[in-house]
Parts: sequence; C-alpha cells; structure tokens
Amino acid sequence: MSDQTPIDQISERVERLLLRYQELKRTNTLLYQEIATLSQERDSLKSRLSAARARVDALLARLPDPSAPPGAPLQPARGTE
Repeated sequence: MSDQTPIDQISERVERLLLRYQELKRTNTLLYQEIATLSQERDSLKSRLSAARARVDALLARLPDPSAPPGAPLQPARGTE
C-alpha cells in the first residue's frame, strides 16, 4: 500500500486534475481559434462562389437565343445596353 496520507492522496489527485483542466483549456482555446479561421475561410469561399456564379450568369446571358436564326449577333451583356 501507499505511505501517503489521505490528504496527500487528495492533494496529488487535485494537482493532476488541475493540470488536466489547464490542458483542456488550452485545447479549447486552440479549437476556438481554428473555428474562427475556418469560418473566415468559409465566408471567403462563399464570396468567391457568389462572384463566380455572377460571372457565369453574365456569360450565359450573352449566349444567343437557341430559337434565333444561325449567325444572329450575340446579346449584349446586361447593364451595357
């Protein structure tokens, strides 16, 4: 058995719990930082996707009408009419 008194055992256990708490607190801080970084990246990607969609929509709007006769001029881009 151990030579430690119950108070020493409790004290040792409390020290271990405090160390574990500090480790978890550091990990939690790092995870929150990662969440912030990923949220910024997600927002940036959403913005880029929206801009790309707008460019594709503008290009699609310039395509000729499928019912128009061959050789008909392309439609002007929106906002340039």
